[in-house]
Amino acid sequence: MVQLGVLLDLLLATALGMVQLGVLLDLLLATALGMVLLSRVNEPRTLWLLRGYLTLVALAWVVQRYGNLPLTTKLVDALVMACSLALAILWQGELRRLMELLGTGRLDVLFGSQRADKLASGSAAVLSEAAGRLSQVRRGGLIVLDLGSDLRPEDFLNPGIALDAQLSVDLLLNLFAVDTPLHDGAVLVKGNRILSAGVILPLSRQGINRYGTRHLAALGITERFDRCLCIVVSEETGTLSLARQGRLERPITSSRLQELLSEALAKPAGRTVAMDSPDPNA
Repeated sequence: MVQLGVLLDLLLATALGMVQLGVLLDLLLATALGMVLLSRVNEPRTLWLLRGYLTLVALAWVVQRYGNLPLTTKLVDALVMACSLALAILWQGELRRLMELLGTGRLDVLFGSQRADKLASGSAAVLSEAAGRLSQVRRGGLIVLDLGSDLRPEDFLNPGIALDAQLSVDLLLNLFAVDTPLHDGAVLVKGNRILSAGVILPLSRQGINRYGTRHLAALGITERFDRCLCIVVSEETGTLSLARQGRLERPITSSRLQELLSEALAKPAGRTVAMDSPDPNA
């Protein structure tokens, strides 16, 4: 009987130890996941929302585990559910992108381990000069700059025509000439190379009644990929715009565009640019 009691005590101590180990592992994994989520957010207001939501989830866990408060537990659970639905609506683009990355197994992009590809020295000047000259003659243009998002053909509605050519003002002007078959699509630039032209981008649903097709395409691609920029030249007004992380700054001058590009190249994963008043023409 004594040996049986000792054995039961050992089993009970082992079970308690396993329970405590499970709780500790649960806390460590949850903390690690929270740190990953917070590290991927750069926009201040979004960061505040995420912090508040994670705090609410942590509070709900504490109340459920350590508090014998059925009514409070129900209220906190209902509040977490309501906030989850609200954030799912606000962040539908980001959540869609997360599922795409998980489905394709591109965890290097998800966790930010992909090396940022900076444009070569002088590329910002080349891009701003080409955009400025397109703006002067009111010729529409759409240029996507891949700064480390590792864009692939399946990320576009149509990958266009592969070029792999040296970036230059003259080539960009020729690609967007109205008598060429590629002028309606986007040009994809990575490093100091033009990878492809005539690319058809996914459209954004935000501002669908305020923006034209080019601007919706610029918003759509930058909503899905936070390490890419998109330069837009309006065919109707010649207005220059720069899209980043689903936000659009317009109207801007070619000198302002070069300044923004230089800042983005110095800090490719920096905060989003401010969104100015929209222009309905594209």
